[in-house]
Formats: sequence, structure tokens, C-alpha cells
Amino acid sequence: MGESKFDLRKIPKPEEPKNYILTDAARANSRFGKLVFALPQERNEIAAEGDPEDFVVKPQAYFRGASQIPGAEFNQSFQIFVKPFFLDRVQHRHIKDEYLIFLGASFPNVFDFDAKIEFTIGKGDEAETYLITQPTVVRVPAGVYHCPLNFKEVNKPVLFLATLFTPMFGGIYDLPDGTTKELYYNGPMQCKYNKEKKCDSCGKCLQERWDA
Repeated sequence: MGESKFDLRKIPKPEEPKNYILTDAARANSRFGKLVFALPQERNEIAAEGDPEDFVVKPQAYFRGASQIPGAEFNQSFQIFVKPFFLDRVQHRHIKDEYLIFLGASFPNVFDFDAKIEFTIGKGDEAETYLITQPTVVRVPAGVYHCPLNFKEVNKPVLFLATLFTPMFGGIYDLPDGTTKELYYNGPMQCKYNKEKKCDSCGKCLQERWDA
């Protein structure tokens, strides 16, 4: 019996959709509406004391995991760096894999890249520092120490995407007293349940289900 051939290019176009979800009210009453989230504009409040805040284009976009799409185990940043900046000075590790993506932001050509970025993987004698000078993807396996991350030269804008496969963004840090602490940060967002309160990463929203 010969192998059947399946060519996606030859499949006819499907019929026009029957159920367009056009409004927030319609999405709230739909089967899959909780899986579609419009990104809000953010203005990052994270910068070391005394550092200028114009290193990145504002507003920025972030996807904040399960607090925005119930059940999501995925966090994603979208930042365009336009000036040198020492982004992350403190070594840490994560409970799941993280991917860091560096692309040229002189669109539409993401290979138009002119920057020098230092990134360290590993700790102590095993630490290795890489100099990123072209579009690059870095995988940081779960449990592997990493950082500092330093955008040393930015001669053309750089699109930086940090992807972490956890419901909320966080890391495990070694403290001076020899202990470790897991810290979470969910951005400059309002609490999902109290609009007068800033999110304090309590984790309540992480218990929600998209199909409930």
C-alpha cells in the first residue's frame, strides 16, 4: 500500500466563520472567550535607582500568564531597547525553562542588528558569559543560574523577548545569609479583583480555569 500524500497547500479555503466574537460582552458569554486577551499598554516601573527610564520604547507589552488567560503557563515580554542598559544584575534561576530572544527592531528586517549584549549562564567557576552581536535565541533550562544581562551597546533598536513557562513570572534568588527566596512580579497591574489595589502577586487568579 503506497503512502497517501497530504498537501496543505492544496486544501480549499474554509467557509466564512459563522460566529464572529466582536464585543467584550460577546466574548464573556462565549465558549473560548477567556483564551483571547488583548494586551494592555504598560510602562515598566523596574529600573535600578538612579538609572534613566528612556532605555526602552514606551508603552511596552507583556503577557502576564495565568492572571490574563486562566490556566496559561507562559509569560512573554515585548520590549524594544534603544539605549544601553544593564537590565538584570542579579543571578537567579527558574523552576521552568526560559527563552531569551534578541532580534533587530529596525523593521521589517529583524536581521538588521547592531548591538552588543552580554549574558551569563552558570554560576561560580562554571559561569560563561556570551557576547550577543546578532539575532540570537538562548534557552535557559530549569534550575540553571543565569544573568547578569547587560545591553552594553545599542546602535540600532533591539527587540527583546523573554519567555518563561510558568503561570506567573518569578525566580529563585540566593540570599546573603545562605538561604533562597522565590520572588514573583506581575507588573504594574491592577488587582484582578480589586481595581483600587495594585497586584501584589498573591496568586489567587492563578487558580482560575478558562472553561469554568
